[in-house]
Amino acid sequence: MKNNFDIQPHITEKSFEMANALNKYVFITNEKINKIELKKHIEREYRVKVENIASLTKPGKKHIDWKTNRKFRKSDKKKYIVQLKKGDKIEEFLNK
Repeated sequence: MKNNFDIQPHITEKSFEMANALNKYVFITNEKINKIELKKHIEREYRVKVENIASLTKPGKKHIDWKTNRKFRKSDKKKYIVQLKKGDKIEEFLNK
């Protein structure tokens, strides 16, 4: 099991509103980690209690190399929506 995950907070207008209104926070990662590892990492990193995690896969964009005319796809990203226990907050998402 890895200890260092490449987990980044995904701060957009929609995720900002979800954080303030619904206490749900959005994270993006390139790695294939599961919900259990993510829950442990977030609880340890931000000192909060996670209630629920939903995950989606964002497919990588298709690109064409115009010199060689080869088609390729960027790597997929996993997007996680994490719901915290009532009263817990992550300060990175708030007041930006």
